[in-house]
Amino acid sequence: MNPKYQALFQPFKLNDGIELKNRLVLAPMTHSSSNPDETVSDAELEYYESRTAGVGLSITAVAHVTPNGKGFANQFRAVGAEFTPGLTRLADTLKKNGSKAVLQIFHAGRLSPPELVDGDVVAPSAVPSERGDGGQGPTPRELTGQEIENIIKDFGTATANAIAAGFDGVEIHGANGYLIQQFFSPHSNRREDKWGGDVNARLAFPLAVVDEVQRVVKEQAKGPFIVGYRFSPEEPETPGITMADTLVLIDALAEKNLSYLHVSLMEYNSVPRRGVEDTRSRLTIIQERVGNKVPVIGVGSVKTPDDAAAVLETGAPLVALGRQLIVDPNWVEKVESGRENEILYTLSKNDQKSLVLPDPLWNMVINIPGWFPVVEAQEANK
Repeated sequence: MNPKYQALFQPFKLNDGIELKNRLVLAPMTHSSSNPDETVSDAELEYYESRTAGVGLSITAVAHVTPNGKGFANQFRAVGAEFTPGLTRLADTLKKNGSKAVLQIFHAGRLSPPELVDGDVVAPSAVPSERGDGGQGPTPRELTGQEIENIIKDFGTATANAIAAGFDGVEIHGANGYLIQQFFSPHSNRREDKWGGDVNARLAFPLAVVDEVQRVVKEQAKGPFIVGYRFSPEEPETPGITMADTLVLIDALAEKNLSYLHVSLMEYNSVPRRGVEDTRSRLTIIQERVGNKVPVIGVGSVKTPDDAAAVLETGAPLVALGRQLIVDPNWVEKVESGRENEILYTLSKNDQKSLVLPDPLWNMVINIPGWFPVVEAQEANK
């Protein structure tokens, strides 16, 4: 192994006492490859098995906690006894080669496609999302107080299911514009009851979800159990979450004795756009703010071993790989064995079988503009 990458392969102990075999994490990535009945598919299991042998922690694609919280087609569900057998197979697959298995759970809120949910698209307030093309999403229905309480309990039920299925933990998905983030955002939360208000008041729902998940863990887990939280540090909307708002959020989360905080970033070295007068990277700022209380996972366009090492140099102890593990499932093993010169950074339209990619995910890889630009470039050069 190249000595400059040795730090990536040092064991690490989370706040809950669970030890990871190294600092590398399989990032949660949507693959839309579950069965039509929302159970885990064989294709998903094959996909995960091919990518989890080397990493210390594996986080699944997100699972919805209630029928009207679905965010994607062919997505598996976290709540319901009928879904536990498939989740058990998924947990066993992730853990097969020594990785810890974490189930990511969420409610999509106003980002739920209307055709996929049972009933109304719901959100903290009746405010539509803003799309990148300048348009808007559907106007959601504002949740009632009782519905909010029920959804909080659904997160607890999903956690109980994860425990029963044999997962090592759950990750609360409070990022990427979904329901938990919607409650924290001044764009999507205009409520005047106990669930809305200023930046501190808008912490109520995220913290209530954390409390409920931790309550269930305390009551039902037979040993240490991971509870992580993922967040997006800024929003493009006005009004929207600023870096200053996020410092308030992570200060509160750092007091919850979470296993880790997982930053959702497109680029690990990206800098704040507003809210603070600081030209350092968001990851560096976050690590400096709370890293002494809770481990931070850095992520965002980590492709090369040097990128991964750069994340650790910010002080963040863990680094997640997403799309790069789609392109090369053997990335971790190659770095560990000193074969980093063999890492693949490109793919062609003939690679689906060798990469063990389910049909829906493969269709996204080759058809979403810019997600894997090398595919487009290769085809253009033929």
